[in-house]
Amino acid sequence: MSKDLLDKYSSTRIVAGPGSLAQLGKLSKELGAARVLVVSDRGVASAGHTQRGLDSLESAGLAVDLYDGVEENPTTIHVGEGLERANAFRPDLLVGLGGGSAMDCAKGINFVYSCGGSMADYHGVGKATSELLPMIGVPTTSGTGSETQSFALISDAATHQKMACGDKRASFKAAILDPLTTVTQPVQVTAATGIDAISHAVESYVTRQRNDVSKKLSVEAWNLLSGNFQKVIELPEDVEARAAMQLGACLAGLAIEHSMLGAAHSAANPLTARYGVIHGVAVG
Repeated sequence: MSKDLLDKYSSTRIVAGPGSLAQLGKLSKELGAARVLVVSDRGVASAGHTQRGLDSLESAGLAVDLYDGVEENPTTIHVGEGLERANAFRPDLLVGLGGGSAMDCAKGINFVYSCGGSMADYHGVGKATSELLPMIGVPTTSGTGSETQSFALISDAATHQKMACGDKRASFKAAILDPLTTVTQPVQVTAATGIDAISHAVESYVTRQRNDVSKKLSVEAWNLLSGNFQKVIELPEDVEARAAMQLGACLAGLAIEHSMLGAAHSAANPLTARYGVIHGVAVG
């Protein structure tokens, strides 16, 4: 059921299963890549997942560069730093490898690298002025569902305004859901990201813009998330439960793409942007 919904309603190709991160190089080559910039964070790097992604890309014969300076709730500063790496390296494909912050930052870099200007130019919907580079999302948390969304949330470092920058051209061409990348998370991260995913399933079901498609996705996401959230808290190495949480978060993210969100996220986003409250804590 879940796979059928993704195949039917998502433009992003989903590759899922334990160890699927090893397919990153193959997928990148299939998308015509020769030079790949990986956008990640130091926590994911310290867990070894970033290096596994780099190894896969290099084994496929691709030139690779890394920007791993992303922090939680990315700002225009992180996009600017990543853009400097992109301008120097000249990639033809971007990989967002990490939580929602890394994936959103990859999208932000892509907007400015491909279209010019500044991040603020893309605040809103449909602001891209040209095609963007192809991207692959590799979520290492079960939270934001950014891998199936065409939006990036980037905060203005000067004003703390959280900018939602959306364009269909900012969707990932492919996403890799490898539950082994989530097993290493601290329990606090598992809890906060899980609450975020659950809130996506609930809000997208009750928002005024809900529709038949978003409700199907929300219900399926809720079933997966609510049935496995406690398991991954109590048994963090339960790979089957981890996989279900990843799939549930992915479906909830796709539900947002079809219906948007509601009051909980409207209230939470300023807490995150201005005061640095962890997003899953703010929304929960």
